[in-house]
Amino acid sequence: MTITFTRRLALTAVAAAAFASLPALADEKVNLGVSIPAATHSFMGGINYWANQAKKDLEKQHKDLKITIKTAANAPEQANQLQDLSTVTKINALVVFPFESAALTKPVAQVKAKGAYVTVVDRGLTDTSAQDAYVAGDNTAFGKIPAEYIAKQMGGKGNLVALRGIATTLDNERMDAFNSVLKNYPDIKLLDAKYANWNRDDAFKVTQDYLTRFKNIDAIWAADDDMAVGVLKAIEQAKRDDIKIIFGGAGAKGMVKTIMDGKDKRITADVSYSPKFIYDAIKLTAEARLKGEKLPATTIIPSVLITKDNAKDFYHPDSPF
Repeated sequence: MTITFTRRLALTAVAAAAFASLPALADEKVNLGVSIPAATHSFMGGINYWANQAKKDLEKQHKDLKITIKTAANAPEQANQLQDLSTVTKINALVVFPFESAALTKPVAQVKAKGAYVTVVDRGLTDTSAQDAYVAGDNTAFGKIPAEYIAKQMGGKGNLVALRGIATTLDNERMDAFNSVLKNYPDIKLLDAKYANWNRDDAFKVTQDYLTRFKNIDAIWAADDDMAVGVLKAIEQAKRDDIKIIFGGAGAKGMVKTIMDGKDKRITADVSYSPKFIYDAIKLTAEARLKGEKLPATTIIPSVLITKDNAKDFYHPDSPF
């Protein structure tokens, strides 16, 4: 079952209404583990910020709830932390944002096998039987919206390059959606699409490679606002003026401000994908488990096009992202 909401704030209310008829387990204490990647870039900084905010808010509201947050710099470290959460902390519920899909599927499945309720966030597992629920942004729209916008801005023809994230199910969804749109534009040539790991430095290196190999590039789909920063740095260093369109992703406050102010003619749009969904996932999971209830199998939070017309609605200057 898939549920899509037009507003994140509706998540809790709709879920609560859906679960009202289910039996609750009285006085059940919830020992919830939260496993997320470390704040290696600004989006993950936002994930860490909202996870800790959820812990602060929810533990204050619910005396029978304990939340333990673990952050990992890589997939092996996250796998080890999951084992500790299960055997040492003895969690009975887990919200996990996998560092990588394939590498974390078995470790998450082992936690579930020991009786914990598992909510997977954003980067899906390769085997969905290892999870009870899935919460994510709309990754299909995240790929489709930029492709449609870029193709229109290019006038349906020209050379395009793309940067991918990390090898995960969500990255595959985004790239597949992007390519599905490009099939309608045979005169647009996607020259290459390489992984840059949602990282500024890696994006800088990948873009350097593109600029060396391709003498004419009309547009770059950076597919992430952090990666877009690396793209811009590489273009500036190479003194290239052929690139007319740069499209990032996720609605970082710096990129949204650029769109609002019209400071860079190459950057006129973005696509939303707020890290606050980790807060929503933790809240939904904790409050459902406190009642002995389950979440819908899938909860999708929409991604929308951000332009100068609506950028102010997505600009949050006090946010870490």
